[in-house]
Amino acid sequence: MLDDRKLAVLRAIVTDYIRSREPVGSRAIVERHHLDVSPATVRNDMAALEDEGYIIQPHTSAGRIPTDKGYRFFVDRLSAMKPLTNAEKRAITAFLTGAVDIDDIVTRTVRLLAQVTSQVAIMQYPTMSTAVVRRVDIVPLHDSRGLLVVVNSLGKVAQRSVDLGSVNQESLAVLRDRLNESVAGLGPSQAAKVLGDLPANLTPEVRGIAVEIVSSLLDILATDQPTRIAVAGINNLAQFSNEFETSIRPVLDTLEEQVVLLRLLGEASTEVMVRIGQENDYANLSSASVVASAYGVDDTWAGLGIVGPTRMDYPSTMASVRAVARYVSQILAEG
Repeated sequence: MLDDRKLAVLRAIVTDYIRSREPVGSRAIVERHHLDVSPATVRNDMAALEDEGYIIQPHTSAGRIPTDKGYRFFVDRLSAMKPLTNAEKRAITAFLTGAVDIDDIVTRTVRLLAQVTSQVAIMQYPTMSTAVVRRVDIVPLHDSRGLLVVVNSLGKVAQRSVDLGSVNQESLAVLRDRLNESVAGLGPSQAAKVLGDLPANLTPEVRGIAVEIVSSLLDILATDQPTRIAVAGINNLAQFSNEFETSIRPVLDTLEEQVVLLRLLGEASTEVMVRIGQENDYANLSSASVVASAYGVDDTWAGLGIVGPTRMDYPSTMASVRAVARYVSQILAEG
């Protein structure tokens, strides 16, 4: 266990290295952090920290830089995440306000995260199988054609063109109301079971059109988009290319693997998760860090976060990921 002074020295090395990208020396620590000890004492503490694997000396006569173990110790002992400024809060609100459906929410969110963290943002689409039907509508168009519209609890809107024949507006309204009474609030599999018997329980004048409408509705429920990942900010990695052990290529390859990203985000909970360097199960991410959090509402949850070099501003990044996850959850709850 590190004593308070060694912890202060380690914290100084991490914060200074994150800011400057340069190895940190003992004299700089004393001067910048106003430690009431001599540079010689700090050097002794740095030697002890190096022996315990928290820092390393990249080359002779250089200062020290944190190891994965050093970053982990620093992150675990953060007394609080860096609070967002009012400007940052307003930016998040303005960027996400007005999203019209789940695709728009995800697109806006990954762009926002990439912008505020200067890292690569990744976001899992909510699992559609856990969403429920919110509303069904039948919109007459022209020449007996119409549009079947289905909105789910995640705000996703699906449409199918249907043939309405010669059915009148009153009968369409009756069919629409029966559909909503039957499936609103149900998941896709539950709704499918109910819909199978619905046409037989309707009056003859709407039964024929009901068969086609129900068939189209079942198609919509069966073909909802599977869980997938959205990525933004790939170009942000270019500014950190010299910070990866070999090259940036392995990280870029991993960002193209949807299954790997889904597994990474699948580990996230409502608390911010941080995986640093070698803590990642994937060799391609051994010189990268992942910061992620879950978002969602009721039984529908997914993950979002960032991927970047181990040398990142953890307090600020963790605060941004948490704030965005909470705001997206709020949007879904109010949608």
